[in-house]
Amino acid sequence: MNKIFLLIALLYACSSFAQKPRARDIGIPFDGTTGKFNAITDVKGVEVGYSTIISGTGKNIRGKGPVRTGVTAILPRGRNNNPVYANWYSLNGNGEMTGTTWVTESGFLEGPVMITNTNSVGVVRDAVLKWFVKTGWYKEDFWYTYPVVAETYDGFLNDIYGFHVKEMNAYEALDSAKAGFIKEGNVGGGTGMMCLGFKGGSGSSSRVVKIKDSTYTLGVFVQANFGRKRNLVIAGVPVGVALIDTLNNEFKAPPSYQPGDGSIIVVVATDAPVLPHQLKRIVQRVSLGIGQVGGQGTNGSGDIFIAFSTANPTAFQRSNFTKVDVLPNDEINPLFEATIQATEEAIINAMVAAEAMEGINGNKSYALPHQLVIDLLKKYNRIK
Repeated sequence: MNKIFLLIALLYACSSFAQKPRARDIGIPFDGTTGKFNAITDVKGVEVGYSTIISGTGKNIRGKGPVRTGVTAILPRGRNNNPVYANWYSLNGNGEMTGTTWVTESGFLEGPVMITNTNSVGVVRDAVLKWFVKTGWYKEDFWYTYPVVAETYDGFLNDIYGFHVKEMNAYEALDSAKAGFIKEGNVGGGTGMMCLGFKGGSGSSSRVVKIKDSTYTLGVFVQANFGRKRNLVIAGVPVGVALIDTLNNEFKAPPSYQPGDGSIIVVVATDAPVLPHQLKRIVQRVSLGIGQVGGQGTNGSGDIFIAFSTANPTAFQRSNFTKVDVLPNDEINPLFEATIQATEEAIINAMVAAEAMEGINGNKSYALPHQLVIDLLKKYNRIK
């Protein structure tokens, strides 16, 4: 009898850590060739870590919860302090991404990209600086840096004015960062997020492209918390219109709230040798991927994106001259297409992996109904 209980416990434990289904797993078709993990971590050197905070149920008591939030860390070269060429873009600026002024001016991203909730940007930014000190990130006695921290609003499910994200959560996200398979859905900064009328959160995807005789990888990571349900499109099918009266999120919104308010943060990584001005061109194409699924960059949305290249590892120099490889502009189109495709799939991956969540005051966000989506795609002959 004890052996049976042990077996049951083992099976339960395994299922708890099993990979959540992804969009392709349930039959949703996408264009393009993915990398091994179909994630931003397919770009060699990139690591992703999470801190997920979930506790409490029922009526919100400020400072006590319920809590549905977290922190995400994306490290371009893992634990190696070696700045990467970067640039950023805002489709609609009702949001925050710190440190971008220097990214524009210098052309480099000098540390990790952190993503959390709206009210926790400050504590996470400070924690990154302390993590730099703790880990010896900078070897010099004198240094300065501007951490990049972005946010989306999770206050419909999370006690956001309870300020539950602490320094230790930023440390956990940074210290747990790894390459390879990464979790999606209700994890990290995406824990309490909603997207296009259903539960949203963290998602990723990648594309492998061939340019002349070279093969490059481009990966995308999203924290998806945007859009109106009626605008949701999956694989070209108007899913939101068809499901407009199905599993509607339940929450009391303030008078100023308009459907579509929310935000999306997108991080694009590539190993293609592109310069900051080319990364600006690439990161602008994120908007087209968001548009593919129904995002419109509404007035109340913070749609902010950053892109970096891990090529040219000797590009950052304090005083020495250096030489870099550069992709010709006439050969950049495959990276544009990869950005659009991977952004679209990363958003849908976030929604497919996300599970229904009840947060403060009984507010509910329902998961995307997989079978109904499959049935609709079959109806429109997108899948057989």
